[in-house]
Amino acid sequence: MQLSPDQQSFLIETVRAAAKAEILPRFRNLSAGDIRSKSKPDDLVTEADLAAEKRITAALRDAFPQAMILGEEAAAEDPSLRDQAAEAELALIIDPVDGTWNFANGLATFGVILAATSFGKPVFGLLYDVVMDDWVVTDGRDRRMASPTQSGRLLQTSDGGVLESLTGFVHFYLMEKSVQAQMGAAMPAFNRTFMLRCSCHEYRLLAQGSVDFCLSGILNPWDHAAGVAATQAAGGVARLIDGRDYDISIKQGYLLSAANEATWEVVAAHLSFLKG
Repeated sequence: MQLSPDQQSFLIETVRAAAKAEILPRFRNLSAGDIRSKSKPDDLVTEADLAAEKRITAALRDAFPQAMILGEEAAAEDPSLRDQAAEAELALIIDPVDGTWNFANGLATFGVILAATSFGKPVFGLLYDVVMDDWVVTDGRDRRMASPTQSGRLLQTSDGGVLESLTGFVHFYLMEKSVQAQMGAAMPAFNRTFMLRCSCHEYRLLAQGSVDFCLSGILNPWDHAAGVAATQAAGGVARLIDGRDYDISIKQGYLLSAANEATWEVVAAHLSFLKG
């Protein structure tokens, strides 16, 4: 399934409008009552998340009445929505404020993620920078970074390289405690590893060629489906470290996205203990 250019433009403009109306006015303007915790103290949701998701969801339901709509905050209330999205011919998946901890603490590294999947496979991805009002967009054929004043430049992942030259994002503190010691021992072999607490910007940087890989053990589709689409369209490889193709129905495992096949193999071999 492919979205038409007009449908893609509608999705972009819907996200831009929601960001302008619901997210930017609340940035660095939240009261204590506008922020609360979900699964743990640093897993936050704000009034901006809720309002933006509500606005985007309503627009998508009007424009795509046949689609399954999956929002991060709706899934927190009804986890069965995730399974319904994985089975849908067309699912539209929303992360209304990706990087909520950053947003709530006044850091500008946050964004909006919107993905389309068909029977669990990504077919469209939008990674939107709210502050700069620009976006990475891909539909499996086109892949570009664009803004209101620029039609966009093509994206290309890095050349990768040998293990000690690689820089990447590792979601270390989101991993099971049982593997953190092994992971900690493995990390110095890379040139550098870090995390932004924002999948939107991590995948943007990977698709632009600024980093070589991204590793995550939390497989929420609102965090990854659009980024997987962008990585693959820009020349990269994204699949589970045990070799399974990415699918939003998969809930356990480690997702490794890398600049190319050779880089994916190098990282996967070094982190083979994660294959379980």
